Amino acid sequence: MKLSRDIQSLSVFKRDTAKFRRQLKRTKQPIVLTVNGKADMVLIDAESYDEYLRDKDQIDMIASVNRGIDDMRSGRTKPAEQVFREFEEKYKNLLSE
Repeated sequence: MKLSRDIQSLSVFKRDTAKFRRQLKRTKQPIVLTVNGKADMVLIDAESYDEYLRDKDQIDMIASVNRGIDDMRSGRTKPAEQVFREFEEKYKNLLSE
């Protein structure tokens, strides 16, 4: 991130939107917009956003797998047969209808 290029006031962005749009597409770097000197929002191009979403999904999936592994190691799991047996017992009235 180049601070002089990638941090701009919202008023400058409004005035030069086309310029900043070209910059986003060219550099693929986010632009931080400020209001009254404080960061207010971050802009990224659509391609970078798609990449961000893919990366986030992968990170979330890895975190879920790691939680599952931790649960197994800590004994917070049950065999599938036991889960099904408990489920059937709990909902036997609904299952027989």
